[in-house]
Amino acid sequence: MHRTSRTRRKLAALAGAGLAPVLVLGLTATPASAHGWITNPASRQAQCANGTVSCGSIKWEPQSVEGPKGLKDCAGGNARFADLRDDNKGWKVTDVGSSATFNWKLTARHRTTTWQYFIGNTKIAEFDDGGAQPPQYVSHHVGFQGFTGKQKVLAVWNVADTANAFYACVDVNIGG
Repeated sequence: MHRTSRTRRKLAALAGAGLAPVLVLGLTATPASAHGWITNPASRQAQCANGTVSCGSIKWEPQSVEGPKGLKDCAGGNARFADLRDDNKGWKVTDVGSSATFNWKLTARHRTTTWQYFIGNTKIAEFDDGGAQPPQYVSHHVGFQGFTGKQKVLAVWNVADTANAFYACVDVNIGG
């Protein structure tokens, strides 16, 4: 019996040693949340992903800027993505006319209530999808009536099947 218990302990130790790396990788690897972001004009998270601007973890997760509905925050309330809030980070500003088309890439196509666009606290556009599931690529043509010069546009994708929304900020030069 003494020999059997020793053998069992060795087998258990070997099994544990074999499983340890799998468990460590499983616990430390963060699954990529997949949702959506604005690719053109290049949003702040697109600029991070492309290496245009040096950012933190958003570089690998441009689609993951998700937070509670109703925020006016480029980072969607996520401390992990705080770089997106920094207006002095050197964001590339896109010259636009009196309007622009914003192109979203969706990696998880949540049913959608509305898409909203803001400059400051002013809502400049809203598109109502009525709970429909959008295609993988979505475009909205947004007018900038009453605004000129360098502006930060906050785009919000309000999903119908969760309490959250997805956030993207785009720096534009209206009339530039």
